[in-house]
Parts: sequence; C-alpha cells; structure tokens
Amino acid sequence: MQPAPIAIFAYNRPDHLRRVVEALKRNDGAAQSPLYVFCDGAKSRAQADAVAAVRQYVRSITGFARLTVTEHDLNLGLATSIISGINRVLGDHDRVVVVEDDILTSPFFLRFINAGLDTYDRVPEVASIHGYCYPIAGPAPATFFMRGADCWGWGTWRRAWQHFESDGAKLLAELEARQLISDFDLDGTAPHSAILRDFVAGRNNSWAVRWHASTFLEGMLTLYPGVSLVRNIGADGSGTHSGWHSTYDVKLAEHPVAVDPIPVVASAEGRALFADFFRASVAPKWDPLKPLTDAYHDARRKIFRGHRA
Repeated sequence: MQPAPIAIFAYNRPDHLRRVVEALKRNDGAAQSPLYVFCDGAKSRAQADAVAAVRQYVRSITGFARLTVTEHDLNLGLATSIISGINRVLGDHDRVVVVEDDILTSPFFLRFINAGLDTYDRVPEVASIHGYCYPIAGPAPATFFMRGADCWGWGTWRRAWQHFESDGAKLLAELEARQLISDFDLDGTAPHSAILRDFVAGRNNSWAVRWHASTFLEGMLTLYPGVSLVRNIGADGSGTHSGWHSTYDVKLAEHPVAVDPIPVVASAEGRALFADFFRASVAPKWDPLKPLTDAYHDARRKIFRGHRA
C-alpha cells in the first residue's frame, strides 16, 4: 500500500521543526508520503515572530509527495490543534502518521509505522502503531502490544480514531465504574488516572490521556517496538512542559524493526517492563492523592499534557 500521510503539528519552534522534517526526509517512503503541516496561531505578540518563522520555513518544505499547509489565525492550543488536524487528515484518508514538532525520528520510523498500519489494517483490536519505547531495563521483545495508546510518533486508522472520546469526565467515570483504575495506572506505578483527573478539574488540556483512556476502555492495543524509533528533543526549555530530565531520553534505533506476526494480545512481558520503568523512575516521585502540579513530575506530565510555549 501507499505510505500513510504524515501530519506534523507546529507552533513556534522553527529550529526544532527543521530537525524533525529533515529526519523524516531521511526515512524510506518519505518521498511517497503526503505531508500535512498544521501551524497554530500565536498566543501573544511575543510569539508572533517565532510563529511567522515557522510558517516561512513550512512553505519551503520539499521532499514529500505533496505538501498541504494549514495556518490557524487564532491559537487553538495543542489539544485542539491535534484533534482537529487528525480529523482533517482522516476525512481524506483512512490512516495517518502523527508527529509533533519536537519528535525526532530514526530513518526506520516510517517503515515500521507503515508496516504496522498495513499489517493490522483489518484487525479491529489494534488502535495504533507507536514509534517510541521507554528506556526500559533489560531486553524487550522485538515488538509487543500494550493496552491503550500513546502519543510520541504514532500512526492510526480512521476506524480506530472514531473511538476517541473527548469527554474526560465520562472516561474517568467509566474507568472507576469498571474498577480499571489500577490496571490503567500499571498497578499504581504510572499516574495516568491522576493526569485524567487533572484534565477533568481543568488543570491540563491533555488530548493524549483521553486517547489512551478511550482505547484502553475499548480493550484496544498499541504495537510498540522493543527499541525506540523516536526521540523527543523538546527538553530544552522551549515548551510549556519541557522542564523534564533524562528519564525519558533514548538512543534511536540504528537498524530497522520488522513487523513480524505476533499474537494480538497485551504483552505480559512488555507490561512488566513498563511497570518496572515507572516504578523506578516515576512512582517514587508523585503522590497519587495530590494533583500533578509539582515540578518533580513534569516529565510524565509532559508526555500526556502536551508541551507548548
């Protein structure tokens, strides 16, 4: 099949965006992939020059099958920009690859995502294909499934995205009614439900935790690589939630990751490795009874809340 269209979401970081685009261009299949770039509007006059620089660069992008640029006059914010942008692309195509302006990809990223999208196209239990893998200790399976979804360099289909539920209160109530909070939080090691509670309380505007909760409640799965094909380069003070440390930093995969047939079930081994990672690096640093507002937990908040200046 033809490579899926790529959607990039940009705001006010032209240097980050340039690195992201150049990395994508080094991927097999980039030249055959339609590229959509969504440029959010400036929040204030202070951001206007940087936003204009992003737009000037975006208009010059080459190396893809075609370029479609959307420039918003107003500032939508990351969540609305991403949700509306995905809806736009999936209105014209049955699949999409989603990349933000600080997601640096391995040259083998598109190959993995597109192979996964092809392989599991007609498998309704699969919600998405993810390019990032946490820096887990010990060897992981070459690929494995986890329940729910994630948000750093990923691909999905129209059939899966239709399950996205924007009502965080509804998602939280269902998780509680079905007694799934502990499972959703990887047995208390990851603060996903706390992030969702913060959204409901108006303390964040996370699209990602709602995507994760939506697919989790549907019992859907996401395919992960055992080595990361994505590295986040936004931990340099350039975004709102960028004060995170090296906990989530990874070395990019230096070889392709094959999408070989595996059972379409959540991996007990992968879940244990993720839980061990969170238990060692995140769980000791947060109190599940308190809102996630302390600086010490900025790292995980950054993943599910979004990170934009």
